[in-house]
Amino acid sequence: MMSVARTSHDARIVAQFTRWAKPFAELAIHAEADSLAQTLAACAVCSDMPVLDVACGPGIVACELARAGAQVTALDLTPAMIEQARQRANNMGVTVAYHIGSALHLPFQAESFDRVVTRYSLHHMLEPQKVLAEMVRVCRPGGRIIVIDATPAPECQKNYDRAETLRDPSHTSALTLDQLLSLGAEAGLSPVMMHQYRLESRLHDQVAPEDWSALQALFAEDIAGGEDRLGMGAWESADGIRFYFPISIVAWSKVVR
Repeated sequence: MMSVARTSHDARIVAQFTRWAKPFAELAIHAEADSLAQTLAACAVCSDMPVLDVACGPGIVACELARAGAQVTALDLTPAMIEQARQRANNMGVTVAYHIGSALHLPFQAESFDRVVTRYSLHHMLEPQKVLAEMVRVCRPGGRIIVIDATPAPECQKNYDRAETLRDPSHTSALTLDQLLSLGAEAGLSPVMMHQYRLESRLHDQVAPEDWSALQALFAEDIAGGEDRLGMGAWESADGIRFYFPISIVAWSKVVR
């Protein structure tokens, strides 16, 4: 197991996802069929294609890409998540080369992969532009970089971040779609496709008991106000408060120079 130098924010991420590794791996929305199919379509892998999954979490995307025939390498900062990912690969009968490491310093040579993907992770990064630069570095010219993440509306971004930080203290800021596209343009990438969807979730899932009251009050206030200031379309249902994550898939091509 390699040693990874950690910042204070890295430590916050590791603490959060060590605590929630097993529940996160088992939460149904993370393997929801339609969103996973859209992710695979954006990656557009073929047999034996070398692919890297950055900040892979419990290996859901990595294992699906391996099942599609790709040669998959996957990396995450949290050892407990990598353990969940290895269990998933074993249960599915697929092969994935897992590594513990930072998305800011990918331990791979330049131009090593035809596809580099990250899903539901960029909002944890203090320097998302540097993470994208690393993804570009290890991608081969003509290859594809794919980012899937929450992209709140500009007018809701501040409130969205407030809610997500209450739910998950390792959250930094969710980029708007325009901000995400600008990162790609600044990195010299050429857009290939973009797709948006909403992922339904239950508020009570994966919330620490000590954070529940404040988070419930915030969502209840947003529902009562009727203006959707959080940008999450929250509503009261029979099993508690539900809401949507506003997700975007953006795929770029690394330009051949």
